Amino acid sequence: MQLSLRTFSQLLQDMGAVVQGSATRLIDLSVGSVLRSILEANASVALWIQWLLVLVLQATRASTSTGNDLDTWMSDFTLTRLPASSATAIVTFSRLSPAIAATIPAGALIKTNDGSATFSVAVDTTNAAWSETAGGYQLPAGTSSVPVPVSCQTAGNVGNVQANTITLMATPLVGVDSVTNALPAVGGADAETDAAFRLRFQNFIGSRSRATLASVEFAITSVQAGVSYLIQENSDAGGNYRPGWFLVIVDDGSGYPSSELLASITQSIETMRPIGSGFYVQAPTVVTADIAVNLTVQAGTLLNQVTGPVSTAITAYINALPVGAFLSVTRLIQICYAASSAISNISSITINGQATDLTPPTHSVIKAGSVAVT
Repeated sequence: MQLSLRTFSQLLQDMGAVVQGSATRLIDLSVGSVLRSILEANASVALWIQWLLVLVLQATRASTSTGNDLDTWMSDFTLTRLPASSATAIVTFSRLSPAIAATIPAGALIKTNDGSATFSVAVDTTNAAWSETAGGYQLPAGTSSVPVPVSCQTAGNVGNVQANTITLMATPLVGVDSVTNALPAVGGADAETDAAFRLRFQNFIGSRSRATLASVEFAITSVQAGVSYLIQENSDAGGNYRPGWFLVIVDDGSGYPSSELLASITQSIETMRPIGSGFYVQAPTVVTADIAVNLTVQAGTLLNQVTGPVSTAITAYINALPVGAFLSVTRLIQICYAASSAISNISSITINGQATDLTPPTHSVIKAGSVAVT
């Protein structure tokens, strides 16, 4: 429905024209007159009612509704927005003197060095240092460090912090002196955006009563936000030809999706797969990309002022690559220049020692290794 919207001035002019057309003599509609004030008040009310009509019209369509209105619209079709997910990392608790035993309890809080993100120690019963009795990870006498898993308390991209940035202990720990993360925190994703929600709804409608590729894709993307995937038809788990089967490679952004996520995706696909077919769901093979950048900065700029932003931008881009994507040298050069305006020239950039693009095997995903900026 196309509404014929009017501005405040147009409404006021229309009202004035009607009043003057109905009068037998000239009406005073000058600024400040009583009649003009009444017409302006009526025009303001009409403008407010017009705005309410526009909001109602927007809320009646999925293509124009936003936020909670879009959620309630989709709920009529039993479809819900994918929530945000928390980033995870492995941190190492260390101490200078391992003379006495120490315990790192589950739920202990640590923070990034700028205090922007808080992580809590998670339970991992497969960790050799975990003690059910102590309710935490134990550091026996003579042991100077222990790696433990942590999860960001705030869901979303805010938890995807760089390596060596989780360094503050918010919970005092007796016998423990420091903490750090040797690798970046990964897996954090914001809640599904309105645009992504609408796109998934289209796949949802297209997948009803049909065991198609779109149905399988919808099943995968409905489990968790931020998941990338690759589907290979007529293939077994090793990528070999096998009619009637298909292979699904899934990554949650870390390169090492949990067994729980893989099991959830398997269960979701099971509701969509055609009768007489089989499938495999597995994690990708991680290909590490070590980057070396040699650049020149403008006069008056120190090199260490640009190494951080460049390293962060390169790491973020590589870790966001989907399954099966290749890493382009020219794209990395563009990212470097975009990271800092103080860069005047990039003389060389290599990936794993080669100045060529990195093309991984079909079932692989590229993740950032070391990023050296000199």
